[in-house]
Amino acid sequence: MALASVAALDQRQAAAAAAPRKRRSAVRRLRRREAVACGREADLEVDSEVLFRLIRDAEEDLLISDFWSSALETINRCLTKHLEQLKAPVGTFSKVLGNLHLDSLQDESDVAPGSIPGESLIPGTYHMKCVCYGIGNFATCVIARNQLAFLLLLLEKCQIPRSHCWVYDPLFSQLEIAVLNNLGMSVLSENEEGKRSICGEPTIFYMLHCGTALYNNLLWSNWSLDALSKMVIIGNSFNGLDERLLTRILQKNYPYIAKILKGLEELEFPQTSQYMDIFNDTSVHWFPVQKLEQLATDIWAFREEPDYQDCEDLEIIMNKTKDPSGADLNSL
Repeated sequence: MALASVAALDQRQAAAAAAPRKRRSAVRRLRRREAVACGREADLEVDSEVLFRLIRDAEEDLLISDFWSSALETINRCLTKHLEQLKAPVGTFSKVLGNLHLDSLQDESDVAPGSIPGESLIPGTYHMKCVCYGIGNFATCVIARNQLAFLLLLLEKCQIPRSHCWVYDPLFSQLEIAVLNNLGMSVLSENEEGKRSICGEPTIFYMLHCGTALYNNLLWSNWSLDALSKMVIIGNSFNGLDERLLTRILQKNYPYIAKILKGLEELEFPQTSQYMDIFNDTSVHWFPVQKLEQLATDIWAFREEPDYQDCEDLEIIMNKTKDPSGADLNSL
């Protein structure tokens, strides 16, 4: 998608945000605020070199913020427990989550194009993968760019090679795909609708401000005690979803979220004024085996694939079913 098209898309999103609507979901309201913020940058002409610099600036700003240190501590608390569950060497991971420096012992020739020196990783003893859905148009949107910067720093902290991070958003422009490839990340070519099985491999899912159906699909694709116990989800607060949605709506439209609420632990991201609109309503979720084992056995027998035909206000771009022109009203 050309930048001019992205700009037009952002303008349509901003216009849609201004229209009065009753009982909007919190996620949809957030998306509209993002669209307005992105629209302020939509006329920015960027090329890959400029975009690399903007991403680097966003990383450097994050690193010196109080938010970064607090968010990292939140993630560390969750992953430490998660590693204990996986019987991984916690001491090794604690070392991995040591002080992050922009300087590096590597030669600059070893650094991925457009990255901060020292950002490329040597895989550690703790092997984890990462999947990122719905990060948005980071070439023209400062919110999406900050979310990408956070992801890059998180990969470095966890010593997850960028090639082991799969990224997808149906709205990515060709420029954004090229930049992600040059950063060493793996860009998915097809819309999975969140239906990705971890295949037994510990995986972090980074899904900020995504539609509820995407989380429901992800849980369905990994609906077993073994798979869920190997997953960490950084995204919309599940407890917040439970509070905002009527119980009957949650159980009917998003049954896997409804069923797993008593089988997870959730740590909220810190809130700071600088990053309020970027990381609000974000939590780290993991699934302790002890809690999963306490769920009723018949819960695991229900494996029906989600069907959202009767859902209103659905916020997901369905694979091969949505026209790109409608993307402004249905975003990941």
